[in-house]
Amino acid sequence: MKSSLSFQEFWPWLTEHPNCIVRAGTTDSVIYDDDDYYWRFGEEDVRTLLVQVMRGKRPVAELFIEPEHIVSVQVTPGEKGEHNFDLLAEVQGQPQVVYYFVLTHAFEELPQSDHGGDHGQGRLH
Repeated sequence: MKSSLSFQEFWPWLTEHPNCIVRAGTTDSVIYDDDDYYWRFGEEDVRTLLVQVMRGKRPVAELFIEPEHIVSVQVTPGEKGEHNFDLLAEVQGQPQVVYYFVLTHAFEELPQSDHGGDHGQGRLH
């Protein structure tokens, strides 16, 4: 079963699930998660988002994402219960995967308010 969502829906949700990322990459690179690594999200500048894999205080790998080029995020089931999130851009009029993230679970809607709500209850990640 395929589905899609907007990058604006996907990004905040992804940043709330860094411990669920198995791997991420582009068409010519892949970054694997490891027990010694952690994922960090930030902004390089006002138009570029940053995904870093860190070991201690040192970056191991980085992805620079320009959201204005992402037309949608395609969600598909992966191998062994994994879930693929392909970030698509239009290249010569055709949708093409430019980045991808593989997570241990499917997309879930974020609560409407992150303030005052469940005080951490229900968070498994």
